[in-house]
Amino acid sequence: MEWIEALILGIVQGLTEYLPVSSSGHLQIGQHLLGVNEVGGLTFDIVVHVATVLSTLVVLWKEVTWIFKGLFKWDGKMNEEQKYALNIIISMIPIGIVGLFFKDYIDEIFQGSLLIVGVCLLVTAFLLALTHFYKPKEREHISPLHAFIIGIAQAIAVLPGLSRSGSTIATGLLLGNSRKNLAQFSFLMVIPPILGEALLDFKHIVAPSAEYIAEHGEAAQLPMSALIVGFIAAFLSGCFACYWMISFVKKAKLIYFAIYCTIIGALAIYMAS
Repeated sequence: MEWIEALILGIVQGLTEYLPVSSSGHLQIGQHLLGVNEVGGLTFDIVVHVATVLSTLVVLWKEVTWIFKGLFKWDGKMNEEQKYALNIIISMIPIGIVGLFFKDYIDEIFQGSLLIVGVCLLVTAFLLALTHFYKPKEREHISPLHAFIIGIAQAIAVLPGLSRSGSTIATGLLLGNSRKNLAQFSFLMVIPPILGEALLDFKHIVAPSAEYIAEHGEAAQLPMSALIVGFIAAFLSGCFACYWMISFVKKAKLIYFAIYCTIIGALAIYMAS
């Protein structure tokens, strides 16, 4: 992987992690078009995913510090910060179960398939379009039950092409949650799972199993320049996308992303045929 390819893929990852269009799907399409489906891509995926987590922390630093400042206060009942943190923990339960027990199986079955990416992008488009036509009565706060349901949507979105942000935001809107708080919650709730996923993948690089080596070969070293360029590109584009998407969800319609996902999904299916 050359630095220019790392730059392109880093920008793709940073933008699509927050836009409801599937970062995993776009990375697979991008790698296919650039011809960089090489061993060592796992290392690159980890680097750019960590970069997008850092971009979330930068953009939402005020909200993160608000949560931690109130997390350890106790005056006889749960404060708003503790309730918010509890909702994030509840939302992590489904993805935690999938990540611990089913991730390797899902990767083995679905990763690398442009056909699956295309179909899942069409599912993403359907979910986003549904929010345009179905508008339940809006509620101000996300309940623990809704946090768990949104977490289920996030767990299902491990499939490549099914947007994590698109699934969680669309599910939250269909449940009637406030646009004002939903994008922020959606982006904060993905931080622990993304870091957890990076750690689970990192074990394959540090101590690959015999089964992993048999399937993927020995881990290849990517040029440090490619990793650095990819990290910086993913971080900067992630900051832009995260900030812009929070503002966009509050006031704009997601139907435009539904149209985009339909086009890209159809393109991926065509490329797979």
